[in-house]
Amino acid sequence: MQHNQQTDWWRGAVIYQVYPRSFYDANDDGIGDLKGVTEKLPYIAKLGVDAIWLSPFFTSPMKDFGYDVSDYCDVDPIFGDLADFDELIERAHSLNIKVIIDQVLNHTSDQHPWFIESRSSHNNPKADWYVWVDPKPDGSVPNNWLSVFGGPAWRWDSRRRQYYLHNFLDSQPDLNFHNPAVVDAVLDTVKFWLERGVDGFRLDTANYYFHDEQLRDNPPQPHIAEGSIGVRPDNPYAYQLHLYDKSRPENIAFLKRLRALLDQYPGTTTVGEIGCDFSLKTMAAYSQGGDKLHMCYSFDLLTHDSSMEHIRNTVETMEKGLGDGWPCWSIGNHDVERVISRWRRGKEVSQARAKVYMVMQLSLRGSVCLYQGEELGLPEAELTFEQLVDPFGINFWPEFKGRDGCRTPLPWENTMPNGGFSQTAEPWLPVSDTHLPLAVAEQEGERHSVLHAYRDFLHFRRHHPVLIQGDITFHHHDEQCLVFSRHLGQESMLIAINSGDETEILPLPVKQAQQITLPEGIKEGHIEHSSLVLPSCSVLIAKL
Repeated sequence: MQHNQQTDWWRGAVIYQVYPRSFYDANDDGIGDLKGVTEKLPYIAKLGVDAIWLSPFFTSPMKDFGYDVSDYCDVDPIFGDLADFDELIERAHSLNIKVIIDQVLNHTSDQHPWFIESRSSHNNPKADWYVWVDPKPDGSVPNNWLSVFGGPAWRWDSRRRQYYLHNFLDSQPDLNFHNPAVVDAVLDTVKFWLERGVDGFRLDTANYYFHDEQLRDNPPQPHIAEGSIGVRPDNPYAYQLHLYDKSRPENIAFLKRLRALLDQYPGTTTVGEIGCDFSLKTMAAYSQGGDKLHMCYSFDLLTHDSSMEHIRNTVETMEKGLGDGWPCWSIGNHDVERVISRWRRGKEVSQARAKVYMVMQLSLRGSVCLYQGEELGLPEAELTFEQLVDPFGINFWPEFKGRDGCRTPLPWENTMPNGGFSQTAEPWLPVSDTHLPLAVAEQEGERHSVLHAYRDFLHFRRHHPVLIQGDITFHHHDEQCLVFSRHLGQESMLIAINSGDETEILPLPVKQAQQITLPEGIKEGHIEHSSLVLPSCSVLIAKL
């Protein structure tokens, strides 16, 4: 299939996730803002990515830090205003950086005017814009559905004398997508930002939009498994097989309407977040056919399983079911422990291993989401209970320490107390002491730093289209090592990585291979006779 390089720029693109609260504080109030992002865009451009994804900056009471929206078409004052957003778009485009924004369409804040009107009576114009259900005869909740944040997914409202559905916090009521007026309204908010010049959307919880109208109980989960948003065995959410509260078949028709809207704005794209019990199957269904989402990512590489077997199985399963769809791979984001800590496997946090994971992710077939700080090799920040602000972490402490440890401010300088994030104001979360030696200014001056490795390899990748568009074939995996090849036309390239602490010697899976010199600072293996010799935390790339 032929693709237009201008409109299909997203195929194989590298998208850098900016969490604005923690990126850079331009007005010195302790909270990162849009002007801060604009000021630091040259840093992002120098990194060599294709686009940024901005986590929510919309008007919000911030009970879930912007994922509880009270106005879809405005900027929260803590981040600036619409003029600041327009300036950001203009500056990003001048640097050839696309801008993707988060769209949180499944739910709003309970302070959104839509919900305030909906809860006011049973017969107002927006009475059924949310999922309102009468109690059972004994007053109990309508069914057994659970919230991702713990406990029932139903909250009693004394005004309407009904329960409303909330898949997340009870201050985040779910919209009723079975109501056509709701679908029209949310698509209008998407159009608002398209008209403002955004290049696409990251769709939060893209498989949650519809619920089962019959409100059938979910069956028990046959095994407790990670893989969905925040699912861990200490959270009762993991005990159900989520057949009826999300990933419903009606989602497909909505995604087609959304795609039809984006098709009116050539060159725009969508990347959907898929968190469910059948995430890889759902990713394939949502991204194939060219009439729904452009690409999806799941939480399958955001778990604690760092074995190369898991990575190969995840990618191969996706490849087999994908058809003409397109994946997007993420190994870190604002919801999970930072990858270099999460995948340490009992070992010390290693900057060399950060480079190995970087090469692996950037060499897989698909697009890539990089989370701010990954290019610095930042480990998870350790916070005390008193420093937590994340309601998820507060609810599940100490078994789960929440999401604050991956959301602490980005260190720009090795200076106390704020690492150059704020000048004088105390940041909304503390800057981690362990991050200061890894600050941008420190790594700029260190030729073999993780930052330079990211810049160099992103540049290397751009000059090898096979790594962006090529097909993928796996040759070997074990706990630590992964060997695969990419193929595009007459060009083929072999990629071998060793994420372990010991040298590994593996058979060369082809007759001839010419090793390519990698950017300085990335530890290399070598070919010896008919073997791949891979020292600890090393990479080998060769032309076939």
